[in-house]
Amino acid sequence: MTHSPQPTVVPVGDNPTPIWGMSARERIRRIAGKAGLPFAEAPAFEQGGVLLVNTAFAFDPPLLRYMAEQEETVLTRDGIPALARTALPDRMGDAGAAMSDGLPLPTATGLTRIAHDAGFTLYNDQLRKREQPFLMPLTPATVPAIERASYFAAYKGVTDILTKYLWPEWALVLTRVAARIGMTPNMVTGIGAVLCVWAFFLFRGGHYWAGMAAGLGFMVLDTVDGKLARCTITSSKWGNVFDHGIDLVHPPFWWWAWGAGLATWGLGYDERTFALVMLAIVGGYVVQRVIEGAFMRLYGMHIHVWRQADSRFRLVTARRNPNMVILLVSVIAGRPDLGLIAVAWWTIVSLVFHAVRLAQAMARKAAGHPITSWLAA
Repeated sequence: MTHSPQPTVVPVGDNPTPIWGMSARERIRRIAGKAGLPFAEAPAFEQGGVLLVNTAFAFDPPLLRYMAEQEETVLTRDGIPALARTALPDRMGDAGAAMSDGLPLPTATGLTRIAHDAGFTLYNDQLRKREQPFLMPLTPATVPAIERASYFAAYKGVTDILTKYLWPEWALVLTRVAARIGMTPNMVTGIGAVLCVWAFFLFRGGHYWAGMAAGLGFMVLDTVDGKLARCTITSSKWGNVFDHGIDLVHPPFWWWAWGAGLATWGLGYDERTFALVMLAIVGGYVVQRVIEGAFMRLYGMHIHVWRQADSRFRLVTARRNPNMVILLVSVIAGRPDLGLIAVAWWTIVSLVFHAVRLAQAMARKAAGHPITSWLAA
């Protein structure tokens, strides 16, 4: 049940150990702000109750929103209360005292108990995954493990094969460096944008190896900026528009530049072939985006999380990163012209797959069956 008014988030304790350059209290304040919850430095019991947060622990941000929606509930780790939601002053006092002392709650407290270490899981719709949100004791010795857990908790569960498997470790190192030197996510996005534009001009000039190096840098930073924003709780509407706007717009320009650069290799297409290849790639890309938007509008979720087959196909569907793998193989083979044609055909295959899936979902809905994600089960 969602409570109105919302509970006030109140940190308990003074843990000096920083995480991602923030104190425990500052991190809790930022998480509360992103969740739209009021925050107070000290308990002041008001209508809506309180959500006490033990600074002895670091936790995955979705846990705060989840606990805010519970009634008279405490989440524990090793028996010790980590987050406690209550609208009763006596229970607030009991939970706060247990947090301050690092002791389990008395059995007669009356709060419903959820043991995190008993396999508790949540479904994160934004990041398209179901998993156990992290909740760990916050000490200097555990900071590296907590930052690693925080970083991977910010990763989408359903994404392309390169983002999921190839460069998470690279991006983790860069995210930590960026946080340590005080870079903002928008700074990282800005550097990535420069590399993105540079890759365009390199491709247009037929400098495919150099263009791929610039493109690789951009693609890794495209992971870093989002993870930095989530880990430091500094995401913003402008940053989201900046990042996703670049992601959405640049791929067709890269593919056009790749085709234009073929002339320097003596492999340029005739006008008709070039037009057909661009129509297939750019047109297919746009129509796929329209299908994805239609699915989201109709069913309130991404098409990639409907069934497990959709999530698996997302690993290789004709988006920028899988397309770059195809083009890399073609350059290694000395035939970048055939690589772009392969991308065109793969785009058509992906378009047909998603069009069929949308039609199947519409038919299923018309037959009276619900459309729900396999991850939410």
